[in-house]
Amino acid sequence: MLLSGSAPVDGIGSRGEAAEIDRSAHSRLLGMWLAVDLLLVGVFAVIGRLSHYGTLTPGGWWTTAWPFLAGTLVAWVALALLRRPPDAIGSGVVVWLGALVVGMVLRQTSGQGTATAFVVVATLVLGALLVLPRVGARVRG
Repeated sequence: MLLSGSAPVDGIGSRGEAAEIDRSAHSRLLGMWLAVDLLLVGVFAVIGRLSHYGTLTPGGWWTTAWPFLAGTLVAWVALALLRRPPDAIGSGVVVWLGALVVGMVLRQTSGQGTATAFVVVATLVLGALLVLPRVGARVRG
């Protein structure tokens, strides 16, 4: 059995195998957090559409979601460049601010609304959705 960065235990394995296991686990962690973030931003758009229109269509959802999904992906590029661990609370803050700021800029440039009340609500809801799961993971882990 190998532990991260450790020598072989019970004479089984090597450091190279440990590094491969670490990379594999890291890749799964990255994929999981990216999927969670995109899913939660999608949920944000569902909640918004339903609260304002009382109905949900794929096109309506996409109209609301795409700017924030794009912002989420931009934030993830920043996390990758900075080599930040995806489960860190600070990484959640980066994703939150990326989704919010890039999302609002894209909404504005595409002719969608950025009323002050919407910005405030989006700030609070996206913050809760994108940061609190990481807080929970830290408390639980």
